[in-house]
Amino acid sequence: MNAQFSNLFVLQDLQDSGNTRKLADSDLHALRAVADWIANFVARPHKDLGRAGPVCPFVPRALERRTLWLAAESIAQHSAADLIQLINSYKRLLLSAQPTEGDDASYKAIVIAFSDLAADRTADYLGDARIQQLKRHAYEDDGVVIGEFHARNEGSAIRNAGFHPFKAPVPFLLMRPAVVSDWVFFLDNEDWLDLWARRFESLAVRALADQLRRTNWRQLQS
Repeated sequence: MNAQFSNLFVLQDLQDSGNTRKLADSDLHALRAVADWIANFVARPHKDLGRAGPVCPFVPRALERRTLWLAAESIAQHSAADLIQLINSYKRLLLSAQPTEGDDASYKAIVIAFSDLAADRTADYLGDARIQQLKRHAYEDDGVVIGEFHARNEGSAIRNAGFHPFKAPVPFLLMRPAVVSDWVFFLDNEDWLDLWARRFESLAVRALADQLRRTNWRQLQS
């Protein structure tokens, strides 16, 4: 199972039948469902988010730059080892895709939609220990964040435990470059916070210092 650049579509491509004629109906349906969810939920503000701005502030900028790509894959009949091979293949695509330098390189992302994966299998399939270990190595070795989205993902927003922004209509994996502001996702996980700190070093210290300066930290000292 290997990824190719020809597998990738930006959201605008999915509205042109000339671009999608080679896709199976199930794959096209899955990609359009994910694209609609991204455009109308992830890229927009939400009253339950707990802050101003879109659900993911990264996404509107990636859409503007046309550096958020979608791909459809059928994996239900494949093993976890096959999925690992596939993910690594897409990871290499992400790292090699332009731009590879500068600020715009931070706004690249690939969404791998699994068009044939049933909701009741998704958590176990994507939660396999080998997949979780791959996610760690992708971050530690390559600076790539990989996250899973599906209808039964109970992950909550940072500022509102009752808001669950990872519940997607079609199961998918998102991969994107690591950025220094990722500490907000890792603050309650010592292992991942250590990985983040080792990756960003002095930038990590400055990021936390900048955040601390916005608080009344002097008054919190006992």
